[in-house]
Order: sequence, then C-alpha cells, then structure tokens
Amino acid sequence: MVGDMTRGERLQIMLTREEIAALDNWRFSRRMPSRAAAVRELLKRGLAAEGFASADIGRRSSQFGVVEAIEPETSSSGD
Repeated sequence: MVGDMTRGERLQIMLTREEIAALDNWRFSRRMPSRAAAVRELLKRGLAAEGFASADIGRRSSQFGVVEAIEPETSSSGD
C-alpha cells in the first residue's frame, strides 16, 4: 500500500540525542516532510535489506519458525 495515508497503529519509541541528530540529518538531506516519514522510510529500507518486503498480517510468532518445536521422544514399549 504505497502512499496509504491511513495508519491505524501508533508506535512510540525513545531515542538518544545522537539518534535524533542522525535521524534529522538523514531526513533533511532527503527533504523528508517529518520525522515520522523518515522513520517509516528507514524501517521500510531496513526490512527490505533483510529480505522482508512485507509483513504477513495475521501470522502468529510461533509460525515464523525461528525456534523449532522439539517433540518429546516416544519410547516404544516393544523393545
């Protein structure tokens, strides 16, 4: 949804003065309209660089497979 101006979620973050300065420098050099727009663009670029083009809305964290579930070994009573 490129250019979608409806945003239903709010994310608040705390940044150091150095991080704000870096964000503002990056934002001003690219003529971004706001800090929020700069953060969204950097987030989008960072996710794309890591191979995440878009989020799978509705997926549970357990479905990402970062840690595989270990099934308990079953003992066979025939041995």
